[in-house]
Amino acid sequence: MKYLLCVLFLICQSSYALDARQLADPIQQENYETLTKELRCLVCQNQTIADSNAELAGDLRRQVYEMLEQGRSNAEIIQFMTDRYGDFVLYKPAFRGKTALLWLAPVVFLLLGLLIVYGFIRQKRQALNANIKDQQITLDSEKQKKIRRLLDKGDLS
Repeated sequence: MKYLLCVLFLICQSSYALDARQLADPIQQENYETLTKELRCLVCQNQTIADSNAELAGDLRRQVYEMLEQGRSNAEIIQFMTDRYGDFVLYKPAFRGKTALLWLAPVVFLLLGLLIVYGFIRQKRQALNANIKDQQITLDSEKQKKIRRLLDKGDLS
């Protein structure tokens, strides 16, 4: 039983291991790490290829590694990936006609939400002011009646 648990533990640990590629040049290694953090895993939900355990992410990391070894620049590698997989492969896509909705939608929804909140607060404030005016009118008429009674009775002091 202990042997079986140890084997299962080792299998689970190896399934979470990511490949750690090392380039000879420290600048290329830094470029590799930067690129793997800028490229999105196409299989995973909102993960970079550096963070993903998916098989496709491993293939993309291998491609980036090989291209850097061939001497390609970051811009060339990003261009290759976007040509092959589209703008979705970029973790932060550039502002273009196709991606304008991605960049502008949060701002539009924020403004829409603020307008709704402003309208709600304004409506509540107007209802509160109307309620206060109704109470003041009621109090004023009550005070007027009391004053009228006092005047009708005359000054008894």
